Amino acid sequence: MSARLSAGGRGCLLALLLLRGVVGVAWAQADAATDEIHVKAAFLYKFTSYVDWPDSAFGRTDAPFVMGVLGADMLQGDLAQLTAGRKVHERPIVVRRLQAGDPTGDLQVLFVGRSEAPRLDGARPLLVVTEADGAMPQGSMINFLLVDRHVRFEIALPSVEKAGLRMSSRLLAVAQKVYQVEGH
Repeated sequence: MSARLSAGGRGCLLALLLLRGVVGVAWAQADAATDEIHVKAAFLYKFTSYVDWPDSAFGRTDAPFVMGVLGADMLQGDLAQLTAGRKVHERPIVVRRLQAGDPTGDLQVLFVGRSEAPRLDGARPLLVVTEADGAMPQGSMINFLLVDRHVRFEIALPSVEKAGLRMSSRLLAVAQKVYQVEGH
């Protein structure tokens, strides 16, 4: 029996090798996307340690700390799992999945996924975090960026201040960029 492959056999082997390569790349991309979601969920939780909300941000003294997620269901699941049983400023954390048009009046943090566009006036103490290019002029206060395949973030300080929130200088120091002028 010959050790050589027929033309059909070589074609089949080539197809299998290509398929293996495509599947491997798809798995690597899925792992990278999952890692990005985990990192963003962790950042969202950690941001709460570096931001102070006024008492008026909570309807009652025993109100929970509510984080809403719009347009990013996988991130919502990660965030809910990460924050289960934890507190922010002595308040238990509740994570809610939102749909477009849902009320945000009881939220302290709103994460808006890439597929949604924030259009907020910033007149209330709500920390708005996004992951979209050009989100800052639309009401985002913190926007996630990918820099050399690492999750980083930028901050729009005028929007934070307009909302009546106070942000720690330690958070500002680790931001990729801090906008000091409104409208960025």
